Amino acid sequence: MISPFKRNIETDLHAWKNSTPRKPLILRGARQVGKTSVVFQFAKEFDFFIPLNLEDVRDLNIFKNYPQIDDLIEYLFYFHSIPKEKRNQTLLFIDEIQAFPDAVNLLRFFYERYPELAVIAAGSTLETLLNRKATYPVGRVEYMVLRPVSFSEFLRAINEEKLHKALYEFPINPFAHQELIDWFHIYATIGGMPEIVNQYRQTRDLTTLNSIYESLITSYLEDADKYASSQNQSNYLRHAIKGSLFEAGKRIKFEGFWSSNYGSREMKESLTLLEMSFLVRIVYPTVETQFPFSPSFRKSPRLQFLDTGLINYSQGTQKNLFKNSNFAKEYGGKIIEHIVGQELISTQKDTFNPLLFWVKDKNGSSAELDYLYKSRDSMIPIEVKSGSVGKLKSLLMYMEQCPTNKAIRLSKNTYNIESITLPSGKNFTLINLPYYLAGQVEMYWNNSTNETL
Repeated sequence: MISPFKRNIETDLHAWKNSTPRKPLILRGARQVGKTSVVFQFAKEFDFFIPLNLEDVRDLNIFKNYPQIDDLIEYLFYFHSIPKEKRNQTLLFIDEIQAFPDAVNLLRFFYERYPELAVIAAGSTLETLLNRKATYPVGRVEYMVLRPVSFSEFLRAINEEKLHKALYEFPINPFAHQELIDWFHIYATIGGMPEIVNQYRQTRDLTTLNSIYESLITSYLEDADKYASSQNQSNYLRHAIKGSLFEAGKRIKFEGFWSSNYGSREMKESLTLLEMSFLVRIVYPTVETQFPFSPSFRKSPRLQFLDTGLINYSQGTQKNLFKNSNFAKEYGGKIIEHIVGQELISTQKDTFNPLLFWVKDKNGSSAELDYLYKSRDSMIPIEVKSGSVGKLKSLLMYMEQCPTNKAIRLSKNTYNIESITLPSGKNFTLINLPYYLAGQVEMYWNNSTNETL
């Protein structure tokens, strides 16, 4: 399926196209996040396009029959009737590259011998990790991560260009608030998997999405069956995938994960592999309040799954969420916290830029700040709540100890800024943002100062 809407990653692809020197690009991300669709859209920027899929035996045999880079290039340009002098106007796309590990190893020679040719490779990360024969040419390729559709991309997908523009206005126009909240409610319910978003764009019918959710989850489980090195590993991975759909948004223990008899080692290895496959994110706490913010690996982490919509479908909660206008309070607030985490992760450029949360380093303390988000040389404290300042005990406790004088609260309310005085006498600025601005926290953090009070 070719995506009918623009993705934010296209800006990064343009920058890559114009970079010097330009290395072959490996597009990373979980299965079905739209990697192939994005590349086909991006290919329109080139005069010539050579798409290959190494799960197609015909394309696979090209690499097997022409293992030398010069012969391969000669054949591809001849077969596609492209003059060789047009290499600098051509995009070569190697999809499902994990199906032939030698093709991964060959990427270095595209960079060394044919730097004028734009080369993008993509594939299932889980398959690549389980297939240990592939060796990435370190230093001769670069990486880019594609994640589920963000709220910003969702608005463009449903042709709400006016609201999409309003989302980036600073400060947000209060007249757009209710519409944005309503659409964010729908987005938080169905999630951001491209095929789901495209189907909803066309039908506006929640019931037409079930078969797509089922197909997506089945494809992840089949990856575990197909590429695990043993039946035991397949069992561990399948349990980790299923369990993650129910444990997402919670703090977890590896030992006995999701009410199993599996040990800590098996589940930690499985969940770590799923994290490297971009299916989950293991969010660790920190007890630090100033740089460097080191994750505390001895404390229970919180689990973030690829997409909130998949969680809602698996748990059977979509209908209730869809009907309830105050969705932020549903299921103990876990859904809204999870979709906020998904939005924060969608803005991260680095492959594994750590997203943290804070806990007080004291036995028996329940203080827990929802997120710490890295922005340049700052860690932005973020609380996801709809209550009054008096209920922000964990945030206030963190602000007493940290050197920063700003914090962000995400709620259903409109944008405003408050000046808070702590018991110690310290003053700080509380930037109140509606949930739909979770992807814009960095902009508001950088532009909201004490002078705006």
